[in-house]
Amino acid sequence: MNILKRPSAISLLYVIILFELSAFVLIGFMVQPFDYMALVVGGVMVFLLLVQYIMLTRFFPNLDRYILITANVLAAIGVIMQYRVNPDLAYKQLIWLAVGMALMVCVLIFVTKFKVWKKFLYPLIILSAVLLVSSLIFGKTINGAKNWFRIGIFSLQPSEFVKIIFVLVLALLLEDPKTQFKKFIIMCFYSAFCIAILVLQKDLGAALLYAGTFLVMYFVASGNVLVSLGFVGVGAGGAVVAYNLFDHVRARVEIWQDPWAQYNGKGYQIVQGLIAMASGGLFGVGLGLGTPKAVPVYYSDYIFAIVCEEFGILIGIAIMCFYLVFIIRGSLIAVNSENKFYALVAFGCTTLITLQSFIILGGVIKLIPLTGVTMPFMSYGGSSMMASMILMGVLEAIAIQNGNRRLAKLAEVESHVN
Repeated sequence: MNILKRPSAISLLYVIILFELSAFVLIGFMVQPFDYMALVVGGVMVFLLLVQYIMLTRFFPNLDRYILITANVLAAIGVIMQYRVNPDLAYKQLIWLAVGMALMVCVLIFVTKFKVWKKFLYPLIILSAVLLVSSLIFGKTINGAKNWFRIGIFSLQPSEFVKIIFVLVLALLLEDPKTQFKKFIIMCFYSAFCIAILVLQKDLGAALLYAGTFLVMYFVASGNVLVSLGFVGVGAGGAVVAYNLFDHVRARVEIWQDPWAQYNGKGYQIVQGLIAMASGGLFGVGLGLGTPKAVPVYYSDYIFAIVCEEFGILIGIAIMCFYLVFIIRGSLIAVNSENKFYALVAFGCTTLITLQSFIILGGVIKLIPLTGVTMPFMSYGGSSMMASMILMGVLEAIAIQNGNRRLAKLAEVESHVN
């Protein structure tokens, strides 16, 4: 008998629902009189989860249920922590989550039906360049990075959406195993241009994310170790040049080396985050018993630190495992795709989620310099949530294509047998 039976997707779904409702009931009891809005938010979260899961599995039975559930677990933890600290943020995040779910479904349907990607290579390159340059020239500076567009009461971060275009462009350029020299040059200049604009915007996290995605996708597509190592060398050289040319790059490295030396200044955020995680210990101080507002940008960049403070390091490790599940399932989707373009797109989407999560995790625990990217699905922010959901929609579309192809082959084999 197999004792270590893999849990079914539906059983994991029930666990998420129980976790969400329990957390919001506990939050409701934190104030007097009882906060009934906490139950409303929890109920809306559960409703969105159930409608999304039931409808998608009904119409797209071949989608990857584990990626879907993993993303919802992370989103639920994010909304719980935001409501616990600032209900207004949770209300907005819930709206962004609903919008993101709708975008995910639209992208899923679009990717499964759209077949003429090659015709849009140069329009996609131009679109991404225009968005990045426009945000550099006309964008607003928020948290030190000039990469935001303000539209009324909303702020959007173009680089969050350009990274999706970036993956599509690289996949189109790398699709042919015998990549022409012209495409290789276009790929190098396009990638260098995007990364340079992000550095000029002081968006170091996004620059690192783009560079890492480029390297992974090139190596996966070509298998060329020497050229890949050459790109690593170019990246390292570029980092040294950026360190010597830009004050904000040097400042990030100096704070990372010794944040306590600037505790009352730029090192305050890193130190407070480390203190929050240390005070939580293995099991946490308890939901509602921490001091998350002592950590700057607790709702976005440092949401992992406040989760560890109130839920404990063990839950922090569990969150890392959820991202690991996403990585494994995304990689399997890519490997199982017989179409090289879609395989590369799946690898690119998975790489974006992987690098983004571990860049911010590494910064929060002081493993690498803090660069200010958001945690996918968890951090507060409309651009981040929508972009993460779009990436999931692309992955699910490729998973559905893989499943449909597999069923078609089985049907063909059965017809021959009969």
